[in-house]
Amino acid sequence: MIPAQFDYVRPADLDEALKILTEREGEAKLLAGGYSLIPLLKLRMAQPGLLVDLRDVTGLDGIVETDDDLRIGAKATHRQIHENPIIQRYPLLHDVSGGIGDPQVRNWGTIGGSVAHADPASDWPAALLAANAKVVCRGPTGERVVAAREFFLDTFTTAIEPTEVLTEIRFGRRPRGMGGAYTKLERRVGDFATAGIAAIVLLDDGGTITMAGMGVTGVSPSPYAATDAEAALQGQRPSEAVFRAAGGAAAAKSEPASDTRGPVDYKRAMVAELAVRSLRTAVERALANN
Repeated sequence: MIPAQFDYVRPADLDEALKILTEREGEAKLLAGGYSLIPLLKLRMAQPGLLVDLRDVTGLDGIVETDDDLRIGAKATHRQIHENPIIQRYPLLHDVSGGIGDPQVRNWGTIGGSVAHADPASDWPAALLAANAKVVCRGPTGERVVAAREFFLDTFTTAIEPTEVLTEIRFGRRPRGMGGAYTKLERRVGDFATAGIAAIVLLDDGGTITMAGMGVTGVSPSPYAATDAEAALQGQRPSEAVFRAAGGAAAAKSEPASDTRGPVDYKRAMVAELAVRSLRTAVERALANN
């Protein structure tokens, strides 16, 4: 199909972009890589009056590790993230960034575009939820930081205001004894996840799980944090039985729909199984990081 008619602008910097968003509040959509928005435009599922192309806006693609956190600029592409030496020390993020779409999507698609789009089957939201990341939004009155677990509100709906731009994602620094992993089921390479599980564990010196995070995508109206699964892991020593209990708790919270990717029972079973696989790998990586 052909998109509906819209106006198009390319602001020179972030301040100009914010001014345009304020002047055309509620009418505008932001364009970064375009791999989330353009298909919706072509299907006329999105019909903005104005498209604001952020191509010329600089300074939003940095990947920096500070004393407190890892900061990834919203315009950083999946490929940039995957190939950055810093990300090699964050295996969960390395897993996610290397498995999105195909090379063309990873070359152009951005983390900010994916997170702001909030597709219920996209990969990055699961990682943000598991890691308790923070989403930074810039608006006309300044910067606002939103916890990832308060950011994804519903299908394609987030806490971003119409006059704001998502500028950065912040992850806590990876301490000793922490490991993470992302595992997903897809019909074919490059497809959206039928189900995807991001898991993080922190082990103490005795090998007990002192902290766990789990994000689930593809099996509910919006990605979710599997808090019951996290509670089932807390204070436990890693074992197959503990992983299975956590996987069952993650699956119980899912709300899958029957479609061409499979029936409800199958998808719930896959959530449980993928959770176990992610936890196994996360614990292996945590032990290697001890």
